[in-house]
Amino acid sequence: MKWIFSFALCLFSGFLQAQEADILIQNGKILDGTGNGWYYGDIAVKNGKILKIGRLTGWKAAKTIDAKGLLVTPGFIDVHTHIEGDEKKNPLASNFIYDGVTTVVTGNCGLSDPDIGAYLAMIDSLKTSVNVAALIGHNDVRKKVMGSANRDPNETEMQQMEAIVENAMRNGAVGMSTGLIYIPGTYSKTEEILRLAKVASRYQGVYASHMRDEGDSVVQAIEEALLIGREANIPVEISHFKLSGQQNWGRSKETVPMIIKAREEGLDVTIDQYPYTASSTSLSTLLPDWVLADGRDSIKARLARADIRKTVTDYMLRRLQVRKLKHFSYPVVAYFQADTSLNGKSIEQVNLIKGRKHHAAEEAETIIQMMEQGGASMVFHGMGDEDIKNIMRYPFNMFASDASIRIYQQGNPHPRGYGTNARVLYKYVQQEKVISLEEAIRRMTSLPARKFHLSNRGLLIEGYAADIVVFDENEVRDLSTYEQPHQYSTGFRYVLVNGQTTVDNGVHIGTRAGVAIRNKP
Repeated sequence: MKWIFSFALCLFSGFLQAQEADILIQNGKILDGTGNGWYYGDIAVKNGKILKIGRLTGWKAAKTIDAKGLLVTPGFIDVHTHIEGDEKKNPLASNFIYDGVTTVVTGNCGLSDPDIGAYLAMIDSLKTSVNVAALIGHNDVRKKVMGSANRDPNETEMQQMEAIVENAMRNGAVGMSTGLIYIPGTYSKTEEILRLAKVASRYQGVYASHMRDEGDSVVQAIEEALLIGREANIPVEISHFKLSGQQNWGRSKETVPMIIKAREEGLDVTIDQYPYTASSTSLSTLLPDWVLADGRDSIKARLARADIRKTVTDYMLRRLQVRKLKHFSYPVVAYFQADTSLNGKSIEQVNLIKGRKHHAAEEAETIIQMMEQGGASMVFHGMGDEDIKNIMRYPFNMFASDASIRIYQQGNPHPRGYGTNARVLYKYVQQEKVISLEEAIRRMTSLPARKFHLSNRGLLIEGYAADIVVFDENEVRDLSTYEQPHQYSTGFRYVLVNGQTTVDNGVHIGTRAGVAIRNKP
């Protein structure tokens, strides 16, 4: 009888233990990330994991969150970021956390640390507030082997690049990215990309591409990305899917069907977008590619020649005419290190500030001089809202900020770094009803987790990592604007990262519970 009593006592003790949690979220409207409708329930969190979901009565917890009237969802996953270099400046990643983001994928547009193993080890050592997964960037792989040379690699160089990609995949990269409008990626031919994508494919990676063109030649650029996916047998992610330039407005009716058709034919292709009508990238993209080869000294030497300067000016003026514009009013300075007083000003305004004539040719000269002073990061206005909405309606499309970890009050950056998710939830779900709330949450959670093999994340399921967001759908707002970008989103009451409270009643409390997420093929 004694052993029976002991056995019963053990069972009872185990039962009591099962009723204890680190955090208990009660009375919430649970949206689990699948796209299904919400339901009322409670969530128990213990040891960084979701322990139990349901109507949990009699449970005890060190911390209880009353989510009555609030939505409880998986933490958002931002699949297109550029945090390299800013992690140590602001490991709290406040702009992401306040926008509901608990995991970011970095290394996009071909830009990454070529040593992914060392990079992920640094993330684990540093401890950021968000989880971090990384792509291996083709531009930096090429640069490590060939510098900024405008030529094809020889076979030895090609094999060296393949070895770097393979090492990155073995050390946890979730795929390979390209930035085919940037130096030196723009100098690479399709066959070069294909060979490297085949290496990433062997490790179940993703091919994420900033394509060669997002404007006049966008169809050809999409075709190249799809070709690489088919030939390398690799899932494709087309980054910040859009149509640039007023002359291309409305062409989403042409480009989105290309993605639909490719999926119907069996290619695992998805896209992502940011919900804004302006992009952000380097001032250098206004110049012809060949001018930018071989590093800064070579660029300055070329631009010092009168004949090349005129050729570059003529090139920029032709592109301006294609956009059907008279002035360079659409590029706005985000950050110009040589003269930060120009941050927030358009090139047209900068030209006038410098006392020059109000002519496009003078504005082109202003651009060249800014390049000679080290270049600048820019915001480019030039997309149509109807295209944004049409692309947003496509179900295999994720939301992504294309942003860095913002350093508060530094520069005049694109507002997408602060408000991407809040903007979708407020403007496009609540106000304009472009997509449903349930669909928006699926795009922010389970879809990116599946695409990038982020196992045990993206859904509210028992046993999954407790990356959880609790927010008021009626209070969510993106406050960041082009004029005043340094404003955090509001409405996100609680954010948990790996089971630890990071935002508590609307305030980031300094928790740094993020981890490096490694691909494990």
